[in-house]
Amino acid sequence: MDIFDKINELYDRRREVEMGGGDERIEKQHEKGKLTARERIDLLVDEGTFVEMNPFIEHRCNDFGLSGKKGPGDGVVTGYGKVHGRPIYLFSQDFTVFGGALGEMHAKKIAAVMDLAAKSGTPFIGLNDSGGARIQEGVVSLDGYGQIFYRNTIYSGVIPQISVILGPCAGGAVYSPAITDFVFMVEKTSQMFITGPKVIETVTGEKISSEDLGGAKVHNTISGNAHFSGETEEEVLSQVRKLITYLPQNNQEKAPIMPFENHSDYRPNLTDCIPFDALRPYDVRVVIQEVADADSFYEVQKDFAKNIVVGFARIKGEVVGLVCNQPKYMAGGLDIDSSDKASRFIRFCDSFQIPIITFEDVTGFFPGIKQEHGGIIRHGAKILYAYSEATVPKMTVILRKAYGGAYVALNSKSIGADLVFAWPNAEIAVMGPQGAANIIFAKEIENSDNPEETRANKIEEYREKFANPYVAASQGMVDDVIDPRDTRIKLIQALEMLRTKQEQRPVKKHGNMPL
Repeated sequence: MDIFDKINELYDRRREVEMGGGDERIEKQHEKGKLTARERIDLLVDEGTFVEMNPFIEHRCNDFGLSGKKGPGDGVVTGYGKVHGRPIYLFSQDFTVFGGALGEMHAKKIAAVMDLAAKSGTPFIGLNDSGGARIQEGVVSLDGYGQIFYRNTIYSGVIPQISVILGPCAGGAVYSPAITDFVFMVEKTSQMFITGPKVIETVTGEKISSEDLGGAKVHNTISGNAHFSGETEEEVLSQVRKLITYLPQNNQEKAPIMPFENHSDYRPNLTDCIPFDALRPYDVRVVIQEVADADSFYEVQKDFAKNIVVGFARIKGEVVGLVCNQPKYMAGGLDIDSSDKASRFIRFCDSFQIPIITFEDVTGFFPGIKQEHGGIIRHGAKILYAYSEATVPKMTVILRKAYGGAYVALNSKSIGADLVFAWPNAEIAVMGPQGAANIIFAKEIENSDNPEETRANKIEEYREKFANPYVAASQGMVDDVIDPRDTRIKLIQALEMLRTKQEQRPVKKHGNMPL
């Protein structure tokens, strides 16, 4: 035997690892419409850039039939590669080996690559496809989850963390994606739940399918636990690659500036985007399309809490985070879900040096017994907290309505906005003219010979006197009232001016956000 025999043995061992659970299990994975762990990695990273780590790790459990039973790579592939030429670290669970179940060494591989990602200041992506904890290994598998959760937490806000759910993700396994920044799911093949349908039926008597309990549609539209979904794994992994282009490598860097088409920044169409009548709805995405670089808007959680729109866009090639009321739904009012959605996105942007632009058209916090009993006070306070805490450049453009506490919460000057612009049709007031007139002039209206005419006159009087941008501008709460067609120009100038912004806060361990 010589060195070449040893090299041949090495390659034989590598081929065995790369085959995972073998041809039969790979075929079963394909029959379910799912890719293998390595096929997914090939789609995610640039061709030829993936470098595997710890391929020869195996379990060391001798109980419950695992003695002598091989599990190549212990059911997970870990390593690093590049996406659009920029490095990332990743793991990809292999369902063909022990059903991707997490055991001691499986967790050790993931923890090791997470530590390297943090040390090198590089985004971390987890491709999840697992049956949960490896029961045969007992409590050490639970300890393994704890090791991962701990790292998800301490590296939060240090490096971007992305979870991609590509199969089942049940029990304790769901808490790792929940801590990460963004969660992707595949329709009809991905599920997340704490307890599965069988357990729920046993305990409560309720019958439900896995898809209806924790499928992609549920988490993207109802629970808000996921941020993106796609029909196929190929589509989802392509979306992950797209998201990476908007993110910095870590919290010490800024997102990459991309090339852009250098057309006129004066946008005449903006005068036609919003109805002059404050009661008529419209789609705020039309405004975004006019202000942002062409085709640059990438919406986050587009199917959840539709009364607010959040996402990334580029202005002159620079990445910004957009938080926008959506009058098309609930008149753009804020409720529990939209408060959670906006505040989490604001905090992500602040963590990673992404400027925040707010397009405001809000009637207030949504009224109702369900909202009050559900904790709208606490949830609404999250928006106030997130904006107040953020130290990145923060700009607000009041497009039309800005009423009551919601006006204050949505990045007003009083909670730290750097610049607030208002369109000339903006109405900034404690409440809308209709409600205010009914309260202030109640007796006059009641005693009038023609109450309806008097009410209409008083509404107009209130609107002229208070529901306009100039009262707020005269008090310094609005920095400038601008021509809508100049909105993109004003934001470009603001981003340039605030590029070197630094803001110091009182020294503390951390605040106590109203979670």
